[in-house]
Amino acid sequence: MLDAVGWPDEILAVRAYAGGASLALSAPPDALYAATDLNEWAWEEALAEVRDTPRSLFASAAKRLRDAIALERNPRLLALRAAARERGLTFLSDTDFASAGSGGGAMVWPATSLPEPSAVDWSLVHDIPIVLVTGSNGKTTVVRLLAAMIDASGRAAGVTSTDNVAVKGKTLDSGDYSGPGGARLLLRHPEAEVAVLETARGGLLRRGLEVEHADVAVVTNIADDHLGEFGIQSLDELAGVKLLVTRALKDGGTAVLNADDAILRDASRAVSRPIIWFTLDAGSPEVAAHVRAGGRAVTIEDESIVIANGGGRTAVARLEDVPMTLAGAARHNVANAMAAVAAAGALEIELPAMAKALLRFGTAAADNPGRANVYRIGGVVIVIDYAHNPHGMAALAEMSRTIPARRRLVLLGQAGDRTDAAVRELARAAWTLKPDRVVVKELERYLRGRRPGEIPALLADEFTRLGMAASAITFPGGELDGVRDALAWARPGDLLLLAVHQDRPLVHELLHTLQSIQWQPGSPVPQ
Repeated sequence: MLDAVGWPDEILAVRAYAGGASLALSAPPDALYAATDLNEWAWEEALAEVRDTPRSLFASAAKRLRDAIALERNPRLLALRAAARERGLTFLSDTDFASAGSGGGAMVWPATSLPEPSAVDWSLVHDIPIVLVTGSNGKTTVVRLLAAMIDASGRAAGVTSTDNVAVKGKTLDSGDYSGPGGARLLLRHPEAEVAVLETARGGLLRRGLEVEHADVAVVTNIADDHLGEFGIQSLDELAGVKLLVTRALKDGGTAVLNADDAILRDASRAVSRPIIWFTLDAGSPEVAAHVRAGGRAVTIEDESIVIANGGGRTAVARLEDVPMTLAGAARHNVANAMAAVAAAGALEIELPAMAKALLRFGTAAADNPGRANVYRIGGVVIVIDYAHNPHGMAALAEMSRTIPARRRLVLLGQAGDRTDAAVRELARAAWTLKPDRVVVKELERYLRGRRPGEIPALLADEFTRLGMAASAITFPGGELDGVRDALAWARPGDLLLLAVHQDRPLVHELLHTLQSIQWQPGSPVPQ
């Protein structure tokens, strides 16, 4: 069929895995919808052959696809793309716009009226520094903290994340923008001077890299989450997906990797650009050898975040002065802070700007909404966090164990696309906190093929198997109802650990209301 539509030189790639296979093909950028149709046609034909059912008429299918390619064809798009790539510039296109350059150096045109390359004043087009941030946990925190460091340095940071797209702290649009759509929106914004793009696994697997060129690529960690989706069935394979971001690094670009993650350390052999490692283990032999060989690293020494290189060691900030780390008790946020410092160093941000952001970030929930936000209301300590997988929950439980409490409660739920084993593992991670009460919520917007009540039942069953009394587990319904249920149970001296996902703004609004009315435990919770 590729020959029949005039694409004899395109590349086919097949990836087989237990239970299935994925097929991909390269195609001209001005015919991607038609290429998708061609791929689907191929699958339908393969199924028909395997099942011995009637197949389509090849000639009519080829004509249909040729007609679709002709309708989609856009020679000027290809010419502009080629001209931008020759100059090493970012080029982005979609059904509405095409652009060359990025941020303040971007030039944007409507897709229906593209200029000839010779008509473009290329001296006005340039790229801004671009940072890609991925990993199983901590992505959003690293993105936000790095943006705070960039802003403190006097440059305007633009960010994409699972929450929004923003420039200089001003939201352009809300929602999950951790994929190519968010990247295009941000990289075409004229006020952005540095772009920090949260890059989620799902977007990488469905759409590929957002950009062809990046200055820094950060991988926070590799954890057991989403295994089984898109044929990714092991942590080693997941590491390969996450490390795709390093393939976008330009000459002179830098990878920032977690040296405490054994899988990342092994997988890093495939990284061709210089690496800045970050580690909680000041005695790491791998990192010590890396620094002796002239490399850079960020470590913890004498309870301070330290940048190490061949020229010595430079302290950036003491952990007791970094609010997001809870004086070092929140070890996962210590790691996130080090990742941001390493990325900032790769961007050549000066130490005073890094320190200024570290000492301020986390003093208000708005700095990092939904990530280890701590409220103290009526003698009750309430921790709000996005913990959505066993690794994140374990880190949150480890942090919460350092907070003195008379009793402890955990609110949690899970999306329906996780396996039963992963759901049970989430409960086991929460169980390390030894909670006195568990509130199991339903994530109605994330059932993803499960029946209502199925995930809560799995979680409750695992808690009872671990030894929790069934009477200590409640099922109030949705997330906001779960938070109200937890508050109704609370008494002074209690710790409420609330894993909040779909209704976070409403939860924060409720807690702010409680603060404003000086709510006391035992009093009615406002509806």
